[in-house]
Amino acid sequence: MGEVQKKRKLKCEIYRDSMQNYKKYAIPPAQLIIADVPYNVGTNFYGSNPMWYKGGDNRNGESKFAGKSAFNSDFNFNLYEYFHFCSKMLKKDDTKSVARGRSSNSPCMIVFCSFEQMSTLIDAGKKHGFIHYIPLVFIKNYSPQVLKANMRVVGATEYALVLYRDKLPKFRNGLKVDEDGKNIRGTGRMIFNWFKWEKDGKDIPKIHPSQKPVNVIKQLIEIFTDEGDVVIDPCCGSGSTLRASAELGRSAFGFEIDRNFYERAKNEMLKFEKSDQMDIFDFIED
Repeated sequence: MGEVQKKRKLKCEIYRDSMQNYKKYAIPPAQLIIADVPYNVGTNFYGSNPMWYKGGDNRNGESKFAGKSAFNSDFNFNLYEYFHFCSKMLKKDDTKSVARGRSSNSPCMIVFCSFEQMSTLIDAGKKHGFIHYIPLVFIKNYSPQVLKANMRVVGATEYALVLYRDKLPKFRNGLKVDEDGKNIRGTGRMIFNWFKWEKDGKDIPKIHPSQKPVNVIKQLIEIFTDEGDVVIDPCCGSGSTLRASAELGRSAFGFEIDRNFYERAKNEMLKFEKSDQMDIFDFIED
């Protein structure tokens, strides 16, 4: 008789804490870290938003949002502490041999960012051992830059970087292998460096001003991880990355220091139907 495989328990945990305190929680090393780091746009966050004016009309004068930032972290987020966290919490590069034509099982991180931030992130990554990168572009069919849209070209894209160490990370493009470990022709697909950015439906709560759509996050998770892998979001905001991970059968861990975002992520975003494998679903608050 063959061995009876134990069902692996998956976890989905959110901590109201800073990622700097990760050692307290005994989180397993991650296959993938996804983060939307603060853009440090400071007092210009609402610069393209009608909310800058009362009632969205400049004839009413400026509102309380004029000249304001969206998050306190816009001023105190330490990029180098973030990369230090990633260097410690990502799995080590895979050294095992794999079938010819298949990727390694090495990890990577994905950082959402503004176009202007890319060079800063690339330089910071290199200082922490993440010497390779792949830029990603997400194309929207709308623009949030509606203020003065009749006077200028508006932005309708988001950007991200896939950062990794020496080896190309785990890559899942639908390619299947036979019993001998050989690739099955026609089962894989080419993955482009651009993705459609489609808004979530009404079943996904809108919690955070810069919330990423769950289905967009799911595409990335499916490309760079397998079921049962660990995904971490050090700045999890609305918790959309945790939800996407859990719905795909990955363990997910996230940190959020803002009490309001934490509470709403816990009570709204992460209240969903869990898979049979999701035996543990913890919410931890200090």
